[in-house]
Amino acid sequence: MSGFAGFALRRTVGAVITLLAISVIVYVVFYVTPGNVAHITCGPRCSPEQVHQVARQLRLDDPLYVRYWHFLEGVFVGQDYSTGTSVGHCSAPCLGLSYQTDQQVTQIILTKLPVSLSLVIGAMVLWLLLGVGTGVLSAWRRGRFTERALTGLTLAGISTPVFVIGLVLMIVVYGQLELLPFPEYVPFTDDPEQWAWNLVLPWLTLALAEAAYFARLTRASMLETLAEDHVRTFRAYGVGERSIVGRHALRGALAPVIALNANDLGSSVGGAVLIETLFGLPGIGQELVHAVTVVDLPVVVGMVLVIGFFVVLANAVADVLYALADRRVVLT
Repeated sequence: MSGFAGFALRRTVGAVITLLAISVIVYVVFYVTPGNVAHITCGPRCSPEQVHQVARQLRLDDPLYVRYWHFLEGVFVGQDYSTGTSVGHCSAPCLGLSYQTDQQVTQIILTKLPVSLSLVIGAMVLWLLLGVGTGVLSAWRRGRFTERALTGLTLAGISTPVFVIGLVLMIVVYGQLELLPFPEYVPFTDDPEQWAWNLVLPWLTLALAEAAYFARLTRASMLETLAEDHVRTFRAYGVGERSIVGRHALRGALAPVIALNANDLGSSVGGAVLIETLFGLPGIGQELVHAVTVVDLPVVVGMVLVIGFFVVLANAVADVLYALADRRVVLT
């Protein structure tokens, strides 16, 4: 198979292999830990007999590779789990049971994931509009006051921590101007309008923090593209500057922007911990911090694998979009 279809198939196979490698690394790292997992799970007041019973229920006496195989088996076909008095079935994809609540990790993730996706996708739209627009305008107005002003704003955005941006927006927009309600997550299916209004502040906070990086990258990429031979040829033939910037230079400059956006989009699903904590959004990031605090290893492993899945997926899609955006890319 050759051409674009073969390119997409190879990227898909590579993404699957990468996910399997991530699952092995994550599982080994989190389960080869100092301390007794059974004792941590059972609690400080458990007797040695109770700790041994918990270890048997969790199959901690089995070799690590056997436990990993059972974990993969649960992901692909589901698995039965003993809670001590009864046996319950965890349907595929099963990432295990929480040590703290006996709740399926998959259900915990499915409950938290819509919140994080709502935050990240909405912010992504804003940071692309603000960042790419600022970068293009800065490159187009190179050497003028507009460029210097936008460069200063970009540097300020990169230098300001995200929680500071969030606090300032909260104080000004919510506290003083009272333009928006305090963020309280409302499911999109319940009330789309309230869902959007309650997420405007978190969207702006994350978007302003990310847009500065996209503005710098877009500006540098645009300046490089505008200096290429084919752009000078367009100018020699009398093509207008707006047409050159909008139709020719921008397309060539978007390739690195796509790559950066893929990394940011994937990592932000679980990495927006500060935003979720600041605005009280019950998303993946906040749940991951809680799971680490109480040493709930199945939840930690499941959350990290889901975040890894989104990073790999975003980069695989970015490879395809990269090839579509820049015809000079060789499909290998």
